[in-house]
Amino acid sequence: MEHAQIIPEAREGGGTDPETASALPRRRRGRTTLLIAGAAVLGVLAGTVTGYAVQYDREPTPLPPLAQPLPAGPKALAPDDSTTNKTINANRWHKTDDDLAKLLVEAPGGAKAEGTGYEPADAFAADFFKSPDRGFATLVDEGFRRVASTMWSQDDKVFVKIRLLQFQNRSGADRYQSGQSAYMPDEDRAGNAGVALPGVSGDLGRVWVDSKADERPGYLPVRRARAIARRGDVVMDIDYYDNRGKIAERDVIDLAKRQLERL
Repeated sequence: MEHAQIIPEAREGGGTDPETASALPRRRRGRTTLLIAGAAVLGVLAGTVTGYAVQYDREPTPLPPLAQPLPAGPKALAPDDSTTNKTINANRWHKTDDDLAKLLVEAPGGAKAEGTGYEPADAFAADFFKSPDRGFATLVDEGFRRVASTMWSQDDKVFVKIRLLQFQNRSGADRYQSGQSAYMPDEDRAGNAGVALPGVSGDLGRVWVDSKADERPGYLPVRRARAIARRGDVVMDIDYYDNRGKIAERDVIDLAKRQLERL
């Protein structure tokens, strides 16, 4: 017996009964959706592959030229009798790489010069540190390079010694400067915080005048001042003594400023 085909009854106005429409099979509609989605994915993949293939066959696009040409450097010359370390490194040469002793200030008029030159590292350590062996080892660790110094006296009353200590780099000079400055406020040293050097940024330059003079029976009262400052890889270290027990702070500051200007 043949099955009769059931046709939904059309409603007035051309529509279909919702209840009847909901009873229609959904399998065909789901399959159509999957086919459309698969075609879209295949289209994207095909476009990507085609794009890579086109780019692969093309010649590389050259980069645009620089906005400004590089400056022409000096023509290299063959070394001769006039060639020195300074001429080879002319573009990197600094005046502190030259004779460091030339950067020391001259003794003032009327003062008695005691000598200017270089100190051997071991002699400097023996003269400067309470424990020369440890002091010398510290200098080596900090990359010590050389030290130039000058001395003078005035009226057998004022005695000055200026040292310029140069290190391999700024970090070594900074460690020396900060380490020496750290203990100056101690009671057995200056006994005060000192004053900053004008024109020196941060805590890279300071002057201390001892709070008390060193007074001993049978000796003149001696007061000491000290100035420490760093410029690049060079540390300026000034010792200033007065055996009458009085030091004008301004005199030490002015001397330190003159020496820093030379650096």
